[in-house]
Amino acid sequence: MSSEFGNNIKISLFGESHGTCVGGVLSGVPSGFRFDRKELAAFMKRRAGGALYTTPRSEADEVRFLSGVTFCSESGAHNTTDTGDCSNVIITNGMPIAVMIENRNTRSKDYSGFVDTPRPSHADYTALLRFGSECEIRGGGHFSGRLTAPICALGFICKKLLESKGIYIGAHLLRVGNESDLRFDPVNVSKKDFDAVAAEQFPVIDSGSSERMKKVIADAMSSGDSVGAVVECAVTGIAAGFGDPLFEGVENRVAHAVFALGGVRGIEFGRGFEAASMRGSEHNDPFVIEDNCVKTVTNNHSGILGGITSGMPIIFSTVFKPTASISREQDTVSISSMKNTKLRISGRHDPCIGVRAVVCVEAMTSVVMLDLIS
Repeated sequence: MSSEFGNNIKISLFGESHGTCVGGVLSGVPSGFRFDRKELAAFMKRRAGGALYTTPRSEADEVRFLSGVTFCSESGAHNTTDTGDCSNVIITNGMPIAVMIENRNTRSKDYSGFVDTPRPSHADYTALLRFGSECEIRGGGHFSGRLTAPICALGFICKKLLESKGIYIGAHLLRVGNESDLRFDPVNVSKKDFDAVAAEQFPVIDSGSSERMKKVIADAMSSGDSVGAVVECAVTGIAAGFGDPLFEGVENRVAHAVFALGGVRGIEFGRGFEAASMRGSEHNDPFVIEDNCVKTVTNNHSGILGGITSGMPIIFSTVFKPTASISREQDTVSISSMKNTKLRISGRHDPCIGVRAVVCVEAMTSVVMLDLIS
């Protein structure tokens, strides 16, 4: 099982990309919270492959609940067995919530030999060192982006709980290669903005940027390559005063969790690295009283000061590397012969991780925020 994350709300993961299933456990969720299975399915669909500009691997990603909930049918009957009835309302019972998602569309033959000839920029080599020759690397094993499926399933529950408290989380694809989308308004971003992106097949704010980004991805695919991306995420409605200084700051917690998503290479809050070229007079956010509340005119600090929420929206951006699996011939080594060699990677892979990562960032951020306020 993957190491546990969280203080009051805790999440842990299990499974491998080509194993029987992947899944996770979420503990600390209060009893009596209701959510709809159809809404969960719609959230999971935003992560699913099989669409244009994503991996051809298409999984049903039907979330099955093993514990921690009861089910209420349209007739009002309650039971503890997950029948998969999409009309069911699901109710938490206060116990740890365990979910599983079956792996059905696997092609393990595509990964034969990678224990001996590790794929560049993958975890094959380090997994071999850490776990030995029996480590599971088909489809990336436990290091695979497939593990984001249970993250999304459990993160959805956290997201809906937060919404019941007036806290909303949304994300979009800010950049693909050198093509960029519009940014969220750092002061006035709202649930309406989040809903608009979630309704789009390609998760951007501006439709014009969608076409430009798709061309960048298509060009990379046509040359047997991949491309990196940036996902911007925002949190609204969270009150001032949550968090702690130093090691338990809000930025620390978010970064800790978001780096669990495969392919993450960096994270910045507010103006981030751009702040290095600014002066204090430009970067400082003036305080103002508005509607009898303390706010800031700008939001370069991303709603966090000294590791503690200021009441302004939390805005951060996450960098995802280009997908490591590309069809071009690459240099590697043979571990058994200790010689240099070449390899070609076959199989089905995302040409741009960022497209499907948007909803994963939302889910992981939801776990962090619920933990923060619990």
